[in-house]
Amino acid sequence: MIKSKSGDVLALLLSLTSFAGVALAQSNPPSTPQSSTTQSQAAQSDEKERVFGVIPQFSVTSQSSLTPLTSGEKFRLFLRGSFDPFTFFSSGFQAGLSQATDEFAGYGQGAAGYAKRYGATFTDQVSSGFFSNYFYSVLFKQDPRYFRIGHGTIKSRVFRALEQEFVVRKDSGRRTFGWQNICGAFTSGTLSNAYYPSTDRGVGLTISRSAIAILYGSAGGIFSEFAPDIDRKLFHRKKINEDPKTP
Repeated sequence: MIKSKSGDVLALLLSLTSFAGVALAQSNPPSTPQSSTTQSQAAQSDEKERVFGVIPQFSVTSQSSLTPLTSGEKFRLFLRGSFDPFTFFSSGFQAGLSQATDEFAGYGQGAAGYAKRYGATFTDQVSSGFFSNYFYSVLFKQDPRYFRIGHGTIKSRVFRALEQEFVVRKDSGRRTFGWQNICGAFTSGTLSNAYYPSTDRGVGLTISRSAIAILYGSAGGIFSEFAPDIDRKLFHRKKINEDPKTP
């Protein structure tokens, strides 16, 4: 029954995703051949943005001066991040750790328990991406991308990486409170009550999970900030598309 609840929530999110995709397709005019070529080149460039050649960094940029994303581009960014092969792999890995430590004991053990944990973990990731990187990003007109600093002291870069979870760019370029991240974390955390075991539900646990998700987001910013540096040192890659300006 828990498994079906997780599946129902995921199906709901996929339905919302499909509805949003259709609505965006109908509201946006067809791209001209030139713009399609530009989008294709941008997509190819993004595909190369994988730390260690595996971990996707589609929503990370080192450019400080960028045109704002349209709602359609935010939607595509959410899709690419949520349904990338690495997301399926990482969900499986997290589900395995959860089973090994008997987290969410209500799911049980064995193949059935793992399947429930996998479904819950994957749904968590899709839910978080949908609300933070698309829904609230569009609603509050905020940019879901992480703007990498790329220079300065380690301390200053860590501080700016942590800050970007709470202070983000609006589509207009101004800085503002990161409603997309905070509201996204709490909405996703609240939604998880629909498929988590009964012993792992409730207001207190929801707030705790949401706060942890925000901390993970901050840790993700630090990873996005420094991982390319580590990647270059390990594989002797050259810097590409770096912008020395601070966002």
